[in-house]
Parts: sequence; C-alpha cells; structure tokens
Amino acid sequence: MSWDSRDGELTPSAAPPWLAPLVAQPGAVKDAYRRKVPADVLAALTAANTKAAVTGTRRDAAVLVLFSGPRDGAPGALPDDADLLVTVRASTLRHHAGQAAFPGGAADPEDRSPVDTALREATEETGIDATRLQPLAVLDKMFIPPSGFHVVPVLAYSPDPGPVGVVDPSETAVVARVPVRAFINPENRIMVYRKGNSRRSAGPAFLLNEMMVWGFTGQVIAAMLEVAGWAVPWASDNVYELDAAIALLDGQGSYGDAQR
Repeated sequence: MSWDSRDGELTPSAAPPWLAPLVAQPGAVKDAYRRKVPADVLAALTAANTKAAVTGTRRDAAVLVLFSGPRDGAPGALPDDADLLVTVRASTLRHHAGQAAFPGGAADPEDRSPVDTALREATEETGIDATRLQPLAVLDKMFIPPSGFHVVPVLAYSPDPGPVGVVDPSETAVVARVPVRAFINPENRIMVYRKGNSRRSAGPAFLLNEMMVWGFTGQVIAAMLEVAGWAVPWASDNVYELDAAIALLDGQGSYGDAQR
C-alpha cells in the first residue's frame, strides 16, 4: 500500500450538512486556490515543483484541516459556533517560523497515508485526541517551496474535539480553535506580499487577535470559503507588505476587536 492510499480511512457520510459542499468537491479547493495565485507566481511554483521532482528533493507531507461545530445545519449555511483548528509555528523553526498553519508536517516512514500523517502530527502538536475526529476527504496535493513539501490537506470534522494546546513550545507557539466567522469577517481580510516582490504577487491573509494567517494556509482557507459558499465581499485592494501587515497585530486597533 502506497502512502497516497486512503482506503477505509475516510467517512464522508459523517460530514454535517454545512460541510457537504467541501466534501462533495474536494478538487474544487485546489482549483480555487490556483485562481487566487498570480500567473507569474503560479508559473514559478510549477517550475519549482518540476525541479524538485526531477532532483528528488520533493517531500510528502500532510496537514489536518479540522472543522468543529454542530452536526445539524444546511449546505452552505455556516453555524455561528463553527471553528477551525490553527497553530502558530515557533519562531525558532527552520521553515515558516512564526507562521500560522494547520497542524501537520512531513510523512514518517511508518505512516500509511496522508490521513495517518495528519492525525499523528496534529496529536503531537496540539495534544488532540485523534479518536474524536472523523476524516472526511483528502484534498489535492499542493507544492510549497522553499521547503520542498508536497502537502496533502486532510479535511476532518468533530462535533467536539476536546481540549487542545501547545505540547512542545520549541515546535508550536499557539494552538487555537478559531471561529470560522472570523475568517469570513471582511474587517479581518487583507492582501499581503513579501518584501522585494511586487504588489501583484499579493495573496489573501487574515488578521486575527493573536495571529496573521497568510501564505499557503491563507490561500487554502480563502479557497475553502469560496467553495463552501461562505465568502462575502471584502476590500481585496487593501494590500500590505508582509512586515507592515504583521505590525498591525502589534497595533491592535480595529483588528483587535475583529475576531467575531
């Protein structure tokens, strides 16, 4: 059995109705993700992916995209108390230090599948009880330079995942179940780009009380909001350079009260 196998691990029927659009069309998330990436950036990603495949430096990884909330509801109608599990990586890590992310990481040799990797990593990082979770779907792989990871997002659900928190401060700085409505709130949404790049390379980001979610994780969340039918109009011309955007967290202001 290859690591890409997912036989017997997924229970899509366990999804509440409000998650049904994501479970029914997992490939649509990657399509929406790619539409949000500028053409020149997408070309660079494709070239880097090809090079990593040729040189053998591409590595398998998986992340857990865990939604929690009530079992009832309607397709496309997000419950007020639905949340999404997000971490902030420790500032001392080699790759993506200090960045908000889904729990997850590189596949270990003994991992049987992306689901196995995502659940193991999430348990190690957040202390979550994996037996309380129901894996629903495996989204398409996405390549992330410069780490060389080929990441598989694993969509999962739990009506009550139980307590979570930082297990190892050298790996993780923050663990939070963030209300999904905080990502939807137009006041929390901006576009960011890295220093040295042009504004044309800006991608979606979310300014929350204790973190800014951007990069790969921000792109995936923005894509999921679109596919699930939860997205609302926001000021996509509100563009910041990355360091200036992070400074907004320190200044608090309106963003300090916007996570609602």
